Amino acid sequence: MGHGGGGAMSGELIEHLFLPAYGAAAAADLGDSAVLTVGSGTRLAFSTDSFVVKPMFFPGGSIGDLAVNGTVNDLAMSGATPLFLSTAFILAEGTALSDVGRIAQAVGRAAEDAGVRLVTGDTKVVEHGSGDGVYLNTSGIGVIPPGVDIHARRALPGDAVLVSGDIGVHGVAVMSCREGLEFGTTVESDTAALHGLVAAMLATGTDLHVLRDPTRGGVSASLNEIARASDVGIELVERLLPVPPAVRDACSLLGLDPLQVANEGKLIAIVPAEDADRVLAAMRAHPLGRSACRIGSCVPDHTGMVVARTGLGGSRVIGLPIGEQLPRIC
Repeated sequence: MGHGGGGAMSGELIEHLFLPAYGAAAAADLGDSAVLTVGSGTRLAFSTDSFVVKPMFFPGGSIGDLAVNGTVNDLAMSGATPLFLSTAFILAEGTALSDVGRIAQAVGRAAEDAGVRLVTGDTKVVEHGSGDGVYLNTSGIGVIPPGVDIHARRALPGDAVLVSGDIGVHGVAVMSCREGLEFGTTVESDTAALHGLVAAMLATGTDLHVLRDPTRGGVSASLNEIARASDVGIELVERLLPVPPAVRDACSLLGLDPLQVANEGKLIAIVPAEDADRVLAAMRAHPLGRSACRIGSCVPDHTGMVVARTGLGGSRVIGLPIGEQLPRIC
């Protein structure tokens, strides 16, 4: 299970098993989406993702809208305008058709809201005991505007690290409706399509260096991947991290770090420091970025590592999650 958690074990599986097996056939850029040049220079973003969240319905959403929004966001993190999605359903024998219908309707609504078309798909049914409810795979294609160059390798010392809002919300929302886990308040998932927010950020004219949506492995995994890809250090200010009280309390109860809890409607942006205020203003003017804030900076020290300055004046290393903290949160 740890190999599917989005942390260090997932990275090892890709680096030491899949890439060597694929050999020369692999395009090993390893971003949220692949950037492909076709025709006379048109750049496409292409991404695929699978969703196995349990339960299938949770406060604020379901596996259906999660699948659409997740793939739309992977495309958006390269600056692309999402256009087309595929949908593949893997159904366990005995799953109620009423549940399948609810999920299909959620897929349709989310696609309409995001302005993307569902153009191809597939359905498979597996024997009882070989699956669990509904699993979904979605793939997506979008177009990247000219002049946009967003990549995890582009973070530079001095850049500002921004986040679009409260973190850890989705993971806690899913946990809150699992058997025996009650936190005294209802936390709703933040699942949302972020390409409109990204478009507003690009409209400022800022050269956005890096965008990531911190899903599996949370903010910690995303920032560690960026630090390693760009060979910079990242320094966070712990008191600036936007962790809502309900998330902080739930993580304290369960012994979790909010930085390692999944999000499904937030993004991390790394931008030149001189442009940070302008980008933050654009984010805060958008409904999905009202609580955007700066949480740290890229630094030339401790390259490849993420460090948080604590309220007591010390610091702690924010490492990659090792295994699976929360089963089936996306």
